[in-house]
Amino acid sequence: MAIAQIVLEPDGPQCDTTDLSVLYSHHHGWLHGWLRRKLGCSHRAADLAHDTFLRLLAREEPVVIREPRAFLTTVAQRVLANHWRREQIERACLDLLAQVPDALAPSPEERAILLETLIEIDRLLEGLPSQVRRVFLHAQLDGMTHAGIAAELGISVSTVKRHLLRAGTQCYFALATD
Repeated sequence: MAIAQIVLEPDGPQCDTTDLSVLYSHHHGWLHGWLRRKLGCSHRAADLAHDTFLRLLAREEPVVIREPRAFLTTVAQRVLANHWRREQIERACLDLLAQVPDALAPSPEERAILLETLIEIDRLLEGLPSQVRRVFLHAQLDGMTHAGIAAELGISVSTVKRHLLRAGTQCYFALATD
């Protein structure tokens, strides 16, 4: 993994160097407070502030930051959206698993694997239109036929095929870049 090059504009507030550690030291406390107000939980805010800076560290291309707090807010909002989406997936998964009879219920380890898999699928499909995602999930998770998906969603079979190709291509390239 390449270390990101963060360039802070010299005339920006409190910033006079190109080091990510300066961005962290000058703005981490502020970002943590901003996230704490959004989440209502200091521990989760600390985790997401950490994730925000990790996302910056993992960037391949250099970043020029003129307004550090506005930039951090944008990155943190994306991290926060991912966090909320993961929570929504986890709740839906656990709600479904609660309906499974105890004799058929997966073990805690199998539940964790299932949840991780669902979150990874969500990550792979990120950015696709809702209908494309639904077509892919009906085909892959529900095992529906192309005709069944078309009837369920009120679209043509050729549209189902086109959406599956688009989702499959997205997954392929997302996995290839990991």
